Amino acid sequence: MDKIRSQFQRMMNSERYSRFTLQPSENGERHAEVNLSDYAAEGDTAAEAPGSPSFRPAPLHHSRRTVAFVILGTLMVFLGGYLVGFISHHKPKVESDCEPSSTDKIGGMDPGKPSLTLSWKDVSQLLTSKLSSEAFKKTLKDFDKQNRSAGSEEDMSLANKIFDTFKTLGMTPWTDIHYVQLQMPDSQNPNTVYFGSDVIKPVGYLAYSKPGRVEGRLVYGNYGRQKDLDFVQGKVDLKGAVLLLRAGKITFAQQVHLGSGDPYTTGFPSFNHTLFAPTESAGLPKIPAQTITASSATTLLMKIGGPEVETNSDFKGELKSVVYKLGGSQNITVEVNNVLVNKEIHNVFGVIKGFTDPDRYVVLGAQRDAWGRGYTKATVGTSVLIELAKAFQEMVKKDNFRPRRSIIFASWSAGEFGNVGATEWLEGYMSSVDRSVFTYINLDGAVMGQERFIASASPLLYSLIETTMKEVNMPRKSVSIYQAMGGSNWESSVLRTMSVEDPAYPFLAFAGIPSMCFHFIQSNSESYPYYGTGLDNMDHLNYRTSQRTSNVTATAARFAGLMVLRLVHDHLLGLDVSRYYGSITKAVVQVYKRVNQLTQSGQLKDVSPNWLSRARSSYKRAADAITSAIANTDLTDKESCRILNDRIMKVEHSLLSPYVSVVEAPFRHLLLGRGPHTLAAIAETQDMEKLPLHLALATWNLQGSANAMAANVWDIDNEI
Repeated sequence: MDKIRSQFQRMMNSERYSRFTLQPSENGERHAEVNLSDYAAEGDTAAEAPGSPSFRPAPLHHSRRTVAFVILGTLMVFLGGYLVGFISHHKPKVESDCEPSSTDKIGGMDPGKPSLTLSWKDVSQLLTSKLSSEAFKKTLKDFDKQNRSAGSEEDMSLANKIFDTFKTLGMTPWTDIHYVQLQMPDSQNPNTVYFGSDVIKPVGYLAYSKPGRVEGRLVYGNYGRQKDLDFVQGKVDLKGAVLLLRAGKITFAQQVHLGSGDPYTTGFPSFNHTLFAPTESAGLPKIPAQTITASSATTLLMKIGGPEVETNSDFKGELKSVVYKLGGSQNITVEVNNVLVNKEIHNVFGVIKGFTDPDRYVVLGAQRDAWGRGYTKATVGTSVLIELAKAFQEMVKKDNFRPRRSIIFASWSAGEFGNVGATEWLEGYMSSVDRSVFTYINLDGAVMGQERFIASASPLLYSLIETTMKEVNMPRKSVSIYQAMGGSNWESSVLRTMSVEDPAYPFLAFAGIPSMCFHFIQSNSESYPYYGTGLDNMDHLNYRTSQRTSNVTATAARFAGLMVLRLVHDHLLGLDVSRYYGSITKAVVQVYKRVNQLTQSGQLKDVSPNWLSRARSSYKRAADAITSAIANTDLTDKESCRILNDRIMKVEHSLLSPYVSVVEAPFRHLLLGRGPHTLAAIAETQDMEKLPLHLALATWNLQGSANAMAANVWDIDNEI
């Protein structure tokens, strides 16, 4: 090429031509660039000095022979440049492993054709092979600590260990620090229960109980559900009574604290609590509350007196030596002396960055703190988090796996106090997190047994859960989770409504991120009896898993891992927008019934739920439009696929009510939140004055969700 250029320049050295330079462009190809000479040839004149915008060289006159040489030389230069560029930059075509991943369909959505390099079968087998029970034996042992209280030295030590693990794996770790107020027992003034001559000094306590001393008649209230209290009220006067409740059926949160995060910085992050005016969560209890052991409960129930409960009543518990009575005849004194302590807590993160859409994340999270050992609650989840991080990173480094989207691994602190670490992170980075995180999967308590499988999740994830259940076998069995849990009827056996005590709840109801929790549990059980107690240790969980905790944990890791793999491997996000329609319809039907009931009774006038029904229909049409767009889109086209995924990602977030404050009602979700703005609250309301407003706002909230799914503003459904 240099010889051609040299010969051409020598040939033209007597002519005033521009210089030809060959230089690489941004895409790596070489091109010819024409630069005018800095000065006119000798004898030429110019109206202005060289370099002036109006400078033009004088016209030239050449013979036909000269022109022919110029044309020939120019062609040679471009031909030579093309050949050099082709030879130096041409490479054999290699099929990308980010090609469409699977022919499987999720809720009628086809993620694309199989990759010619790493198919779904390839990557799923790779991941499964890296999650062995032997690896979990070691990891479970490494992260089993006798004490791991939030903000303690042990908690910080675990945080550093996880940080170093992520760093060794090359996962660019970082730490998110918060300053929170946690309630702790006063070691100098312990909580105490006085009942006759019995004095009980419990070791455990309920965080965020109101401190104080109360005295009243002891009454047994079963689980503390509304129907339980209604039953007791018919037998014993509850006014001024002290209730004895047993765990189960409803969460501790429903019995004590309805909230998430630091209750003294509701709606905003605890980066530095001294910068904000003091506030309190509306969910904080207004009365003292204290936990006791089963042994202490037996002591109280044997002396409680009062009416005896019926033989077939569900008020009868599992304490064999007790004759269950309702009480109401003897006084008891409860003294709670908990104190608020300022704690610095650290959330630790690591990331495997995506190769196509690195700004889109799926988050895997687990709390690492607990009261006591927290083996089931914290050790298992943390172990799954670490082993999945190792497996995915090894797939990227050694097996040529290229996830389309990023995977963030999060270790939360202060989860035992109401998902404090996770909620504070959401509050601190809401403006970016809720637009980039498209799914959250929580790993806390993933193993509580081995015989059944349950999950609570956003309806957007139902189809993906079903697909994954078909691909993972039950622990120690040769049948899939899907088959073991009822096949086509799996939803009634597996799905539970997500509650405020679920560690994924703030992601869903506060941040509007599709989220899920899942658990392997025992038959005929909805919970783990030692969860959140000092008895949550390795021995008790091993008993529940027949000494095969590591095997069951490996199965849990495969389930979570394959869900994540689907979400970062396929072209199309595995979020099925059509699955929300059933939940919306059920909620709207309940509102219809309530409004009609109030109208017929004369309590409500000039209010119709028809507009809400129309908004529901708008959602259906919008979901169908996305399904149609998927069917008619080339999913291998990155830009088209990203546009579709962006529409899908808007759905959950658009279900957060824009009409309520996060300070007053942080769980703003229209269907799964808490507060008067939800469809569930409207269906049960007694406030006739505010019902019309709440119904109108809920209607436009739902219509807004339908509008958010439209491709363009001119495509919005205006039929409402």
